[in-house]
Amino acid sequence: MRVAGLRGRNLELVEHRVLRRLIQAGVKLTGREADRTEGHRLPEDLALSLGLLFRVLAPMRSRENMRAVVDGVEAMGREEAAYWLGMAMHRKNPRRVLTALRFLMTDPATPKP
Repeated sequence: MRVAGLRGRNLELVEHRVLRRLIQAGVKLTGREADRTEGHRLPEDLALSLGLLFRVLAPMRSRENMRAVVDGVEAMGREEAAYWLGMAMHRKNPRRVLTALRFLMTDPATPKP
């Protein structure tokens, strides 16, 4: 099931981390069209964290805040990631949930560029 997607600048920031985690899970990406249409089976923990990561990063612009959020999502346990992803997918206003998560993971003392 497709939960979220990233592209462009936001994907470039986390692409190496995502690829490393996919390789650790045994997913081999060949770049063929079949990879996109057939899909891959992922361990539940990995799918939860990647889905949440993509959902929370999509609208962000500040690279420093994005790094903080990526580190926070990667540090989450399975239950916490499942909680936040469930809240983001099944709420009437998921933007509020994702904004709350971003606020919790970013340091308000860091200056914004």
